[in-house]
Amino acid sequence: MNYHVPSALMIGLLVTSLVSGVVAADPPRPGTEGNGLTENETATLWSRDTDNFNDNESGQLYGEDRSAIDQLASGTDITFKRPPATAATWTRNDFKDLEAGDTNTSVHPPHANLEDSVFIKDAHATIFAVQPATRGHIEPGDTPLYIAPNGTMRGFVDYRVRVPNESSPAYTNITWSITEHEIDEVRLKKDGEIIAEHDGSHTPALDYQIVGDQETTLTLEAEISVRLKKAITSGLGNQTTTDVSYRTESRNVSDSIAVEVYDISASPYYAEYPNGDTGVAIFQSQLWQGYSLTADGETRVRGLWRFYTARNTNWDTLVRSKRTDSATVQSDAIPVYVHAFPSRIGPRAEPVRDGPKLLDSWGTDRPSPVGTLGENINIDIVNKPYTTTYGVAVRAKRVDREALHVSGIVRGVNASIVEPNAGSNRQLRRSNLTAEIVDQNQSQATLRLELRDNQTDAPIILDKSRGHPIRGATRNGYITIGDRHIETNASGEAIVTLDESGIYTARYHPGSWLDHDPAYVSDSATVRWHPLATIDGWFALLFETGWQLLPFFVVFYAGKHLLRMISSENAIQQPP
Repeated sequence: MNYHVPSALMIGLLVTSLVSGVVAADPPRPGTEGNGLTENETATLWSRDTDNFNDNESGQLYGEDRSAIDQLASGTDITFKRPPATAATWTRNDFKDLEAGDTNTSVHPPHANLEDSVFIKDAHATIFAVQPATRGHIEPGDTPLYIAPNGTMRGFVDYRVRVPNESSPAYTNITWSITEHEIDEVRLKKDGEIIAEHDGSHTPALDYQIVGDQETTLTLEAEISVRLKKAITSGLGNQTTTDVSYRTESRNVSDSIAVEVYDISASPYYAEYPNGDTGVAIFQSQLWQGYSLTADGETRVRGLWRFYTARNTNWDTLVRSKRTDSATVQSDAIPVYVHAFPSRIGPRAEPVRDGPKLLDSWGTDRPSPVGTLGENINIDIVNKPYTTTYGVAVRAKRVDREALHVSGIVRGVNASIVEPNAGSNRQLRRSNLTAEIVDQNQSQATLRLELRDNQTDAPIILDKSRGHPIRGATRNGYITIGDRHIETNASGEAIVTLDESGIYTARYHPGSWLDHDPAYVSDSATVRWHPLATIDGWFALLFETGWQLLPFFVVFYAGKHLLRMISSENAIQQPP
């Protein structure tokens, strides 16, 4: 079991709701029932509880001797990284506790579609659960039930027999009795076609196999038949005669559920980086969990889908219907489903520190499905519009292509790997960016940038107004220098004018290898420009400096000449 505890944990308490004066069944104390689960696993099963950490209330229900997970689950909801097996395990084992009534009593959940005929009353065939399955919460009004291509449908069939209480005329006695009653056959249909059959049973479990990925309707259908004997005795004393007749009646009852058969395939794309790293991108048009890159499964990538388990509240209580009255009782059998939801955590790569680097994710924009959860579900679901992760790309140091494993959102369903039509390998080459000053003066410099394929020396064209010469599509990417974004022309060149001195670094930002073949890795080039780097610049500097110092030379010359005049006058005035 893989618990995910950072944001939310889920509890094993059932919400108490008043239905026809009967409180819904409390969950059994974890570990006290033979449902194939440990105490901690059972504690993670339930949702729709009031998460308030009320130790006194929980203690009254379960006592004080509880595990740490059980106590923690009293106040929060547990979510999972992967669809857990606990829901199907619980459902399979708890289903055994479902018991039908006798000929006078029909047992059914409150939502059952009851049907009557002359002798067959309160008859129904109700779907208990389809497993393995996951309910997806995608957006408002879109919560499909995804089922595995190979699974089991469990159902509940029951009825009661109406034995006529016919009044008898004088000297006549009319009696009715049941001679036979049974469920003749139970069938599972897909869009009207029988795909599985089962002998008559109140609790049938029908294994099915469905090929393909499709939306469909599954129908549980049961045929019920009864045979009654009518005896009419006439006369007095020993002079009596008895006429016997039989009445036979049958009734088909059914229940349907809309599902999506979850049979997925995925297309991988690879790129080898010059330093030995591997790029991997997986695309799948359905909801999916993630993929592992190594045989040990330690290096993994997950999309934004997380999971929780919740009971089907339609089965919290059962109704016991008789001819004159009915009573609502607690249910001893409660089905549990896995639910998938988009998490605020978003896509993740594992290990977190030394694992793959997420490059990109893409999908379809959807509104938040938070309103589809129902009451008392406390999980880290996105509460604003989000983008589904139908595709996720990463860069990893180690990838084992033979061990690539794509996991779905339905337990046990993994994607088959389908090679793309154009092949899965994308070329990822080194680029060669050069920068050269081709003209300069004292005020500006002209810089030529040249971007080429380091392997073929072909120009790399970034001009979006031109189509790619081979594929007919534009190539994303650009060159930055300073605060400017530059694109190369058909020759792979770009001209840039510099009007301030300094050291300039040009860097190529290539488009993703997901969109280009071949694709390139980044490269950079550095140039230094200053006006003194030219002869004209030196002459201009000397001229400017001289012009600025001219007043000082004039003052100096005048001062020096004045001192000579004063010195000469003093020499003449002195006596011999």
